[in-house]
Amino acid sequence: MWLSDVFLSLDLDFIFLLILLFLLITDYLNNRKPLNYPPGPLALPFVGNILSVDNKNPLRQLAEDYGNVFSVRLGRERWVVVCGYKMVKETLVTQVDNFVDRPHSAIADRFNKEPSACWRLGVFFTTNGEMWKRQRRFALSTLRTFGVGKRNLEQSICEEIRHLQEEIEKEKGQAFSPAGVFNNAVSNIICQLVMGKRFDYNDYNFQIMLKYISEALRLEGSIWGLLYLSFPAVMKHLPGPHNKIFSSYNSVLDFFSQEIERHKKDLDHSHPRDYIDAFLTEMQTHKEPGVSFTESNLALCCLDLFLAGTETTATTLQWALIYLINNPDIQKNIQAEIDRVIGQNRLPTMADRPNLPYTDAVIHEVQRMGNIVPLNGLRVAAKGTTLDGYFIPKGTSVMPNLTSVLFDPTEWETPDTFNPGHFLDAEGRFVRREAFLPFSAGKRACLGEGLARMELFLFFVGLFQRFCFSTVDGVELRTEGIIGATRTPFPFHIYAKAR
Repeated sequence: MWLSDVFLSLDLDFIFLLILLFLLITDYLNNRKPLNYPPGPLALPFVGNILSVDNKNPLRQLAEDYGNVFSVRLGRERWVVVCGYKMVKETLVTQVDNFVDRPHSAIADRFNKEPSACWRLGVFFTTNGEMWKRQRRFALSTLRTFGVGKRNLEQSICEEIRHLQEEIEKEKGQAFSPAGVFNNAVSNIICQLVMGKRFDYNDYNFQIMLKYISEALRLEGSIWGLLYLSFPAVMKHLPGPHNKIFSSYNSVLDFFSQEIERHKKDLDHSHPRDYIDAFLTEMQTHKEPGVSFTESNLALCCLDLFLAGTETTATTLQWALIYLINNPDIQKNIQAEIDRVIGQNRLPTMADRPNLPYTDAVIHEVQRMGNIVPLNGLRVAAKGTTLDGYFIPKGTSVMPNLTSVLFDPTEWETPDTFNPGHFLDAEGRFVRREAFLPFSAGKRACLGEGLARMELFLFFVGLFQRFCFSTVDGVELRTEGIIGATRTPFPFHIYAKAR
């Protein structure tokens, strides 16, 4: 009996060893690199490089080790990462038609795939092909109709600046965190375009919506989001913070669904008031199967507009405070220019921008150093091609690294230093830089770029025209940032003194 137990134990160990060997060989065969594929770090079986990519800035080190086009493996997924202005431009502009579509995304599929359809919905981050093109064209034309680039939207932003200034004045010179009030103010602009109204800063549902958006973006860009993308079949059954990505987004979608229902009650198809009205009207003329003008897609498009139009601009304004508090001489210089050109009695307009070159340069440098969207959205190769001499097979997921462009030492004189001179010539005139790509480039460039530029300029000037900002004596605010889907500052408090 004892000998039979020993042999049985040996048989089980041998079977387990064979299974492990089989899995290792299968993993190797399934993840072999094609000939002339971009190099990259050695990947572990099953997990790939997932254990080494959650450092503060791993891609910068990998680019130094392997060049501006390299590969990483995350679970079963393999990405090609493209770095530096030259190669990112090659990907997004020169080969734009080959890298315009999005690859499969386990996160997107879980909450926004249309039952009985083969496409993923939305306007910015998900859809491909003709569906995406149609939604993007519709969003662009509708936002222009309701004010983007027009004087009436300027007036709405200036009115929101007044509310923001009043909210800051309520602090009466005491220390406060600016994150909440900036989110409120910027969100109200997209609210007016999408829903035709603004919300009071104390509105409970409004605050909950903003909280859920921030939480979902933070988690989606964290290690938890990366784990879900790498191992969706396992992660969707496990408890953990990653589940809050979906519960948060679903709560925001419920908010928009309720707003859509309110719009339907008093909708006048001949006089749409906002994006929701225009979309509902468009649904009347696109009832055929296979068209993405549906109520479920409307809620997702609203979500996309808020994700793109709120968090990034509000976060940029936070970075502006940090860099100008840390550089008080620059803060004084822009205030002197604002006083000279506009004064302190009227709010700014977009017509003032050409006359404020130094201020404009500071805003651009804040965007560059703030590096709000460190990574661009993933692209997928529509056909086999080459990048930097390496072969990129059809279907390969490609990640353009925007951080590497904004800090490219071949494009910027002092890439790691806050220096508005990057955007000024010898005579102090504003200079555009080709490597300034915070909004990405090509056909997938940020649809809301025009709105964001308008908001940033008007809010920025309105804030520093009215207040001097500082923090506790002897404290330098942190500039490292918290990496999620966006790069946000560590929580900080400031003083705002009326000028």
